[in-house]
Amino acid sequence: MSRWEFKLPEIGEAVAEGELVAWLVEVGETVSEDQGLCELMTDKATVTVTVPRAGVVLERRGKLGDMVKVHEPIVVLEVGTTGGAEVLRSASENAAVATGVSPVAAVHGAAVVPVIDVQNTHKSREGLGSGGAAGYFNEKPLATPATRKAARDLGVDLRTVTPSGEASRVTRADVEAVVRAGEHAGNGISASPAGTPLATGSGAISRVSSGRRERRVPFVGVRRKIAQKMQQSKNTAAHFTFVEECDASALIALRAKLKPLAEKQGVKLTFLPFVVKAVVAALKRSPVLNSTLDEAAGELVYKENFDLGIAVSADTGLVVPVLRDADKLSILDCAREIDRLATAAKTGKLKGEELSGSTFTITSLGQQGGLFATPIINFPEVGILGLHQIKERAVVRSGQIVIGQVMLLSLSFDHRIVDGHVGAAFAYDVIRTLENPESLLLELA
Repeated sequence: MSRWEFKLPEIGEAVAEGELVAWLVEVGETVSEDQGLCELMTDKATVTVTVPRAGVVLERRGKLGDMVKVHEPIVVLEVGTTGGAEVLRSASENAAVATGVSPVAAVHGAAVVPVIDVQNTHKSREGLGSGGAAGYFNEKPLATPATRKAARDLGVDLRTVTPSGEASRVTRADVEAVVRAGEHAGNGISASPAGTPLATGSGAISRVSSGRRERRVPFVGVRRKIAQKMQQSKNTAAHFTFVEECDASALIALRAKLKPLAEKQGVKLTFLPFVVKAVVAALKRSPVLNSTLDEAAGELVYKENFDLGIAVSADTGLVVPVLRDADKLSILDCAREIDRLATAAKTGKLKGEELSGSTFTITSLGQQGGLFATPIINFPEVGILGLHQIKERAVVRSGQIVIGQVMLLSLSFDHRIVDGHVGAAFAYDVIRTLENPESLLLELA
């Protein structure tokens, strides 16, 4: 048996580091060749790092949120063994030396688990929640990386889940059954003496203090990237917002006529492609809205491509895939590409190049549109358009008050670059096209 440091291999072209967003193994766990160790998020994608050798995990280098550099050690394995009680004890002792925590706590990568006898790992333990049979506890549960990830996402402690798989392996169904049964009340918060924190497996820490419960989750990955980007935008761009109504009655009627034709070509036609084409037309007439400010060079950079960011809500947070060369796409082509990007975003299959380089962004709250909002600019762009729910409202047509279908548009601009009257003119340009959408038929191929 020997100790072996596994160093982070190359994880992408020109990628020097990645943010540690998830551990897929525990200290003391026996891993097989090509098993997933952890997940790293780079500027281009989230990747799963696998181990090329089998062994027992002695140390995990880094905590969630840390930046790990290529060629730096990420785990230490004991190789040349298949594991067992002695190796488990050795792993715990090595980890304890490195972290200064109790040996058994170190096996789980958390100093917050009460110490127990490693030889009695299946015994019932007072103070720990039950995942299956009441009081069940297994210090080292068997589970696949996918099942471990599901348990982390659902806040379930695998050690307390009664296994039903072969060789006493915990399955995803076992984890889901625990959630359905409500045996992990409070999303993984187990009963514990007051003031005692419990680990939940993904870095999330549940605490009970003064009778009040809380669950702490590391602020890492996509959510932290979004926060950093939003903070940069608010700290840098001088935001101002312009809100106006758009009578969408003609747009609704036109879409209703074209929708069956689009469906025959296998295209899901929403209102968004029409908005994209209206925005592109307005950007051509107001090119400053399709620019960025290079502060270091002291230059205003006018973009000659029309690459529109389309905000999409995914499980990991709001992402903005880019609709490339929107000016060259027909309405049907826009619809196809928007649908493809949205599906890729929601399934986590977007490529790195599909998430950068937009020149103007459109965001929509859909059925949760509210009255209006103040969207935050997708920095370093200088403008963003927010779409809201279409609602029935009184409108004036030919001097008569009638019921119309009204949609509010909220636009935010960087006042350092865009004057108020320029932003308003751009907004009315978009609105005129949407209220008279027949002109967009020229774009329909």
